[in-house]
Amino acid sequence: MSAMPKEEDMSYTEAIQEASASITRFPLIPVKGVPLMNQIANNWDSIWTFRPDPSDILIATYPKAGTTWTQEIIDLLLHNGDAEACKRAPTPVRSPFLEIYSPPPIPSGLDLLKKMDPPRMIKTHLPIQLVPPAFWENKCKTIYVARNAKDNLVSYYYFDCMNQAQPEPGPWEGYVHKFMRGELAWGSWYDHVKGYWVEKEKRNILYVFYEDMKENPRREIERIMRYLDLSVSDEVISRIVELTSFKNMKENPMANYSCIPASVFDQSISPFMRKGEVGDWKNHFTPEQSKMFEEDYEKQMKDLNIPFKTLI
Repeated sequence: MSAMPKEEDMSYTEAIQEASASITRFPLIPVKGVPLMNQIANNWDSIWTFRPDPSDILIATYPKAGTTWTQEIIDLLLHNGDAEACKRAPTPVRSPFLEIYSPPPIPSGLDLLKKMDPPRMIKTHLPIQLVPPAFWENKCKTIYVARNAKDNLVSYYYFDCMNQAQPEPGPWEGYVHKFMRGELAWGSWYDHVKGYWVEKEKRNILYVFYEDMKENPRREIERIMRYLDLSVSDEVISRIVELTSFKNMKENPMANYSCIPASVFDQSISPFMRKGEVGDWKNHFTPEQSKMFEEDYEKQMKDLNIPFKTLI
């Protein structure tokens, strides 16, 4: 029997395979009122006190709002559209997930960040009040991506079906209510999108809509480029638009999460890159559910006018 490779020699995929017996649908524990996986809650102090470099870039989203897509766009912008450079490692290694903690020997987001030199692309799903304060003290550039509630809910439902580390989603009908009540991992979608919206001027956050990225990717990629004080040619922008199309990302092993073994991400239940469309909610909400959801949405969102599009 061959000895297991040492932790530092082990690939991310091997580490997950090694830990797979300890991976379960982790329970949620509230941190300052926000339900988070127990692994995150139990390590909260080390996450909260994380100090980024001022050159680090924070990519913040509610789960399933276009995170991986945005990580790929930014990586390509930073590498002047060099597709090969952006295949140096899978997404979660190139752009670590700040708050994630998993059973050993899987490295935590903080473990991966310790090994990287700034500027680093850091992913988070934390609502703004839980983002470590040093990000604001150091004036880190922050890109927030928001996706309309109904499509975000549908995508999260399929993800929770296939991700064996997330709480059991249960039936669709009940899941809609959990979403409305903010009981899913990372809490309320409504509080999440509103929290970053209210702070966007004060914190210099670039607020991007998933639907705008779908409708006019070139325009949104250029917005991200300018915000990051980068300058790439029109030709490179065209290449990035092509490389980050849904079809190309779904086929890119360094972006489609095929690095996560099937014991954790069971892509036979639902692929990680499922549809990437605007308006797929129409295939899932009954007219009654839609009416109920919209009435509740008006109540929860009445204090702000955030211009979401549910169709394009």
